Amino acid sequence: MEDKKIYLVTKQHTSNYPSPISLLKGQDVIVGTKYEGKEDWNNWIYCYTKDNHLEGWVPEQIIHIQGEDGVILEDYTAKELNVKVGEELVKIKELNGWLWVKKASHAEEGWVPKENVKVINKQY
Repeated sequence: MEDKKIYLVTKQHTSNYPSPISLLKGQDVIVGTKYEGKEDWNNWIYCYTKDNHLEGWVPEQIIHIQGEDGVILEDYTAKELNVKVGEELVKIKELNGWLWVKKASHAEEGWVPKENVKVINKQY
């Protein structure tokens, strides 16, 4: 079994999106604007569900874009994890400047900015 990297939170992160977009493979979306900011968060696109009930940032890599429409290529949720300095996280996936992690203390998972954590020498 592959060892998973453990990260220590060095800067608190609180989600600004209490109702994150969740999408299923094959779901149609409306493609909005690409993220542009000072952070190194390339390849994020703001998308809307066809019924306009949910919206949020989606990795460009999982969208088959055709004009202003897109089809989602894999299940996805934009759930950000609220973390505090000193918490330990287990990295599951890295994408576009963000990490999908699980809190080491319990099973809660979500996205955190990679710039808010650092790798520590500890095995999980």
